[in-house]
Amino acid sequence: MNILLTGATGYIGQRLLPVLIEDGHRVICCTRDKQRFDSSKYPDEQLEVIEVDLLDQSTLEAIPVKIDVAYYLVHSMSSQNDDFESLEQQSAQNFVSRLEHTEVKQVIYLSGIINSANLSKHLRSRKKVEQILASGTFHLTTLRAGIIVGSGSASFEIIRDLVEKLPIMIAPRWLNTRTQPIAIRNVITFLRGVLMHSETFDQSFDIGGPEILTYKQMLLQFAEVRKLKRTIISVPVMTPRLSSYWLYFVTSTSYRLAVNLVNSMKVEVIASENKLNELLDITLISYKDAIRLAFDKIEQQEVLSSWTDALSSEVLKEGISNLIEVPSHGCFKDKKQQPIDDEQRVLDRIWSIGGKNGWYYGHRLWALRGFLDKIVGGVGLRRGRRSSTELTVGDALDFWRVIYASRSEKRLLLYAEMKVPGEAWLEFKIADGTLYQTATFRPLGVWGRLYWYMLLPIHLFIFKGMIHKIANPAPTH
Repeated sequence: MNILLTGATGYIGQRLLPVLIEDGHRVICCTRDKQRFDSSKYPDEQLEVIEVDLLDQSTLEAIPVKIDVAYYLVHSMSSQNDDFESLEQQSAQNFVSRLEHTEVKQVIYLSGIINSANLSKHLRSRKKVEQILASGTFHLTTLRAGIIVGSGSASFEIIRDLVEKLPIMIAPRWLNTRTQPIAIRNVITFLRGVLMHSETFDQSFDIGGPEILTYKQMLLQFAEVRKLKRTIISVPVMTPRLSSYWLYFVTSTSYRLAVNLVNSMKVEVIASENKLNELLDITLISYKDAIRLAFDKIEQQEVLSSWTDALSSEVLKEGISNLIEVPSHGCFKDKKQQPIDDEQRVLDRIWSIGGKNGWYYGHRLWALRGFLDKIVGGVGLRRGRRSSTELTVGDALDFWRVIYASRSEKRLLLYAEMKVPGEAWLEFKIADGTLYQTATFRPLGVWGRLYWYMLLPIHLFIFKGMIHKIANPAPTH
């Protein structure tokens, strides 16, 4: 079948794509920026990548007429736009309008469980999107999920941060809210199972795991799996704002996402009973097993996608391709170079930078910069990286974003998503037995220039030490 996949670079899309390819389908992937999509892993005859912005109707003409099924995996949980509800509705309406001119027979929409009159803005928005999609002449199948547990998922990483960093938690009372988490493997199996399954046409199904748990139970069970002893004390006086700051400073989430999560966590999310898992012969995975499977993937370096893959920078929304050409005029630069003996070993060192490996030099200064970034509303260092050895264009790398990554060209280019009065790039390149390291800063106004000169001594210290550590890695035995 010809399948249209929206949200192809998102957390769910990146997990679903290889499954569809393995099943022999031809998949047309929608992305706002082709530069973000790594198509080298898939057969050319089974994959087509098109640039589509659902808010720009003219780009939707790229969607081919001959498609059988479309997956709608678009949402904006971490959106920085306060008007995201109307934008989501406009995206859905544009999508329906375009599909009316194709041969599509079924649209599969992944939404959130809706079983409360007091819905959060995001769940209310997803409900409205479902209504818009249902207005099309095609068959709509909606799967409604709650907390998704898997390596790289926002829920998994936030719970992991809380459990692994806090032996004692003073937590808000919404930790007693009940929910029904579901393993990412089950989500993908459901998405695959309803594909052109006529008994699921024009219906919606809640999908959840086999257990109903409170958020407190989820934290404690996570600790059990990790063999950690944790104490959680719930207090009734923590306001939503304080709860959001609590999540923001302790975990890797952005403040905007923390606010939306807190608003959602106050609402009970339990799947309505249905027989979909029996109809599709799906065995539901327990919460603890979902955690174990997630850590298996992490330990084997097989994390296919992360919630941080979503673009967080307003600038990056204009396209990664606009940032590959590093500016030279009106910029401050710190250029360093050092001869190297073993190019491959140094390249491996570059490709492993950040995350748990750190930045090789001035660790406390990097940590301080990450903390200060969090204080002013930035992403901080806690996002880490999806894999400790692989980098792909679009990956989050602490408070940087991978703009260009080519092992064959021996070049890595990063763009700063930290809060700075301007724009910043960091580039590593190996050529003719020499490692080149270049930091570029394009200041915004007087504050930008002051920022550069104030940090100049620290930059000189860090960048000099960093290139030396990268060029001269300690030998492994």
